[in-house]
Amino acid sequence: MNIASHQLLLAFALTLFAGLSTGIGSLVAFFAKRTNTRFLSFSLGFSAGVMVYISFMELMPQARELLSEPALLLAFFGGIAFIAVIDFLIPEEENPHEMHLTEDMEKNSKLKRMGVMVALSIAIHNFPEGIAAFTAGLNSLDVAIPIALAIAIHNIPEGIAVSVPIYQATGSKKKAFWYSFLSGLAEPVGALVAIVILLPFWSPVINGVVLAAVSGIMVFISIDELLPGAERFGQHHLSISGFIAGMFIMAVSLLLT
Repeated sequence: MNIASHQLLLAFALTLFAGLSTGIGSLVAFFAKRTNTRFLSFSLGFSAGVMVYISFMELMPQARELLSEPALLLAFFGGIAFIAVIDFLIPEEENPHEMHLTEDMEKNSKLKRMGVMVALSIAIHNFPEGIAAFTAGLNSLDVAIPIALAIAIHNIPEGIAVSVPIYQATGSKKKAFWYSFLSGLAEPVGALVAIVILLPFWSPVINGVVLAAVSGIMVFISIDELLPGAERFGQHHLSISGFIAGMFIMAVSLLLT
């Protein structure tokens, strides 16, 4: 499978955009007096809807054309297992899924003990997301752009989760911003790993395995992180509305392209 250089650059640029949006989260933590929980709840639900719809309606059908049924299921659940192991290895108090509000910036709590470990944890967590965004970009920009946007949206509260404890640990907004910003670089690093390891062996079978594995990763992220994160902000109906809106808008946009 020949992949043009401009296609590689576009896929990498989308991954870089998604990853560096963690820096937006740190800015929200510093400059917003209170967290807009209604907006975050709807946005996280929306991101989950986009990811779930793309996984089952776009990526899995494409992978099914390239793989046998056993291989398809193995790759799908392999992707889930991969991200689940990473999630399991990150201690709960340092897990980026444990979201913090802007208001937490003023609280003197055990968050101080997290420090740099939080940035490291979120970097590890974001690594497979970078692979997912990049490989999606190699297949179809119509699918990759919504995926990158969905990842970027959910990286904003993760940026808050990084910057709050880093600020508590160091007392420096500048350090908190840069740790948050740099932790997002794990996603373009994941893209670079995909370039080095996957592209030399790229074939229809590898393409199918990656598509199915990326589907598994995105379904896990949606169920384990995005929807619970939306519920964490106490806006149940808004999060479900966002989820349905994400699926609907994604369905319409793909239908029109």
